[in-house]
Amino acid sequence: MNWRTMQLTFLISFLIIQYGMCQKVEANPQTKAEKRSNTNPKAGKGKDLAPKAKVKSSPRTSTTDQTHLTQVVNKGKFQKVGDTLTVQAGDTLEMRCKGNPVQWTIPGYLQEDDEGRLKMIQHERYGTLTLTNTTGADTGDYICYPMYCEDKDCRKDYDKAIKVFIFFPDPQELFVPSSNYYEIIQLRTNWPTALPCQVTSPLAKVTLHREFPPAEIKVDGKEISFDVKKGFTIHRPKQYHAGSLYCVASLGNLRQSSTKYMLIYVHYPTAPPSPVIQTSSDSVTVGQNLQVTCTVVGEQDVLVDFNWEYPGQKIGRPLYTQDTVQTVQVDGQNRQRSQTLLLVDDIRQVDQGTYTCTAQNLEGSKSASTSVKVQSAGNTARPKKP
Repeated sequence: MNWRTMQLTFLISFLIIQYGMCQKVEANPQTKAEKRSNTNPKAGKGKDLAPKAKVKSSPRTSTTDQTHLTQVVNKGKFQKVGDTLTVQAGDTLEMRCKGNPVQWTIPGYLQEDDEGRLKMIQHERYGTLTLTNTTGADTGDYICYPMYCEDKDCRKDYDKAIKVFIFFPDPQELFVPSSNYYEIIQLRTNWPTALPCQVTSPLAKVTLHREFPPAEIKVDGKEISFDVKKGFTIHRPKQYHAGSLYCVASLGNLRQSSTKYMLIYVHYPTAPPSPVIQTSSDSVTVGQNLQVTCTVVGEQDVLVDFNWEYPGQKIGRPLYTQDTVQTVQVDGQNRQRSQTLLLVDDIRQVDQGTYTCTAQNLEGSKSASTSVKVQSAGNTARPKKP
């Protein structure tokens, strides 16, 4: 190979190498430009917001799958809460509920007047609840509801709500304060009744007492039970449960009594009454008297009210009734028969029509009707001559 050939070969190789390097140099600025566009802080925020904008404009949105509740114990430190939580009265309560949006439910006392101590803020990814200068009166249920949204219409997702009962132990108050000295509670037959003797500390020992005659009431867990978050529950109220009751809480050397509860027993029926209506005659002649009876047979000690609708009401004909209550035997059992008798004297043509009896008790009402025809005296059928 001569010198000229070597030069030519070298020149061609050099040009090939330069061409490849130029290709790489042209590719790198493009790659860096793409990287710069991806690492630009403002551009990054725009990308973060874009998916959320799409989520908001979609028919249905929900962040409930990621929702959970934590307590802020220190700055930057969080603790997942369970069914109950204890925060010493005077301390600050701060909780985070993950989700956007979320809604809080708090004890009624705070809903009425929080004195500026309560703050609820919705952040981008979570909602916060902060309560300062806490007291024993703040004790109760705190619930975080993730919201299910369709466009701008949002509602609570009750199935995925997170609930925590928070105690605020107060060395001076064992019971959650109440403005009522007496609270009236109705005892309903076979309907569980709660006596909300709510304590501020889960460590307090609570007993149930009767005021007159003074006595402690046995709590066996079946007829009457106690839950530190709810108070006492009478599961199947009876007549003997009625009266003035109160609770006593003890913790250390402190012993306090609760609000007094006046329990009034009302026998509630299991179903509305079923009236049966009868007439002394379906066809009455002008001038005769008519009696319409409405009868209800049911549970004993249940008050039944009767109401009548009759044709004579249209002209202001007065109502005359006789009501009776008797105990009768039905299939070997004592039952109560409540009855009302509608008396229509000196029948006239205007008394023809429908008579309706409505019977009502605490569970509802039912009606029964019958029709009465009135014939003129001249139309009365005469016996045929033999």
